[in-house]
Formats: sequence, C-alpha cells, structure tokens
Amino acid sequence: MEKYDEKNKKIYVDADACPVKTEIMDLAGKYNIHVIFVASYNHTTGRTYGGEWVFVDTGKEEADLYIVNHVNKNDIVISQDIGLAGLLIRKDVIFITPRGKQYTEANLDTALQFRYLSAMERKGGKYTKGPKKFTDDDTLNFITNLEKILSKHAGELE
Repeated sequence: MEKYDEKNKKIYVDADACPVKTEIMDLAGKYNIHVIFVASYNHTTGRTYGGEWVFVDTGKEEADLYIVNHVNKNDIVISQDIGLAGLLIRKDVIFITPRGKQYTEANLDTALQFRYLSAMERKGGKYTKGPKKFTDDDTLNFITNLEKILSKHAGELE
C-alpha cells in the first residue's frame, strides 16, 4: 500500500448500485482527485466511466471490505451503506451517499438506530416500501455537497 499523503486524497465508490458515477468523475476531474470504483464481478460492464476499477468477489460485503482495507484518513467514500459509514467515520474518512447526505459522528448514531429499528420491523413481518425513487433533485443535492467537500479540500491545500 502506498504511503499516505494528504495531497493524494482519493474517492472510493461502492459502485454496484451507484447512480452518480458520471457526476463523480466530472467533479473528480475538476479537482484532479483519483477515483476508485469498487464493484463485484457480477456488475462488470463495458462502460467504465473512467477512473480506476477494482472488481471483487460476489459476496455480500466484498466491496465494503475492499474499501475498509484500502481507504486512508480524509479519503472520501461514496456509498449507500450506513454500516460501512459506521466503520469509516471513526477512521476520519469523509462519507457521502449518492443522494448527497454526508454522515458524520454527529448524525451517524441516529441513522444506525433507524436502520436497526427498520430491520426489527421487517424481521417482525412488517412490510416496508424500500428506498424512494432516485430523483434529479437527489443528483443535484449530491453534486452540490460533493463539490463543497472537494472545494474545501482544495482550499486547505493552497
């Protein structure tokens, strides 16, 4: 593994179900930040969007494990997985969802509690609708918030 350097911040993307790959590459290009898309072999495609692609086994948590084992302090991770956020925020990793929500120490415990309660309801037989449809507003929110994160990082390096 390469030696960590603050200037070499990377973006890791849990790419299997990420709807904002193009937007990530556009912003990463603007700020000259290396992007690593992590996907299972089940999700190989001819369309790579650019960036570096790492393919992992098809197990449920394989992409998460790859990211956890390769991410460094102050890197950015883009994923919908709140459990992954719980592991990484404590390692001083910046975590943002494809809808633009940033998880921090301040809001993570509440999000994990809601996830737990929802799981208990499903286990008890209560039907839930699942996530709401991804919208243009979600994409705009993501772009806005990732731009703020990258702009702040660029300002800190100057």
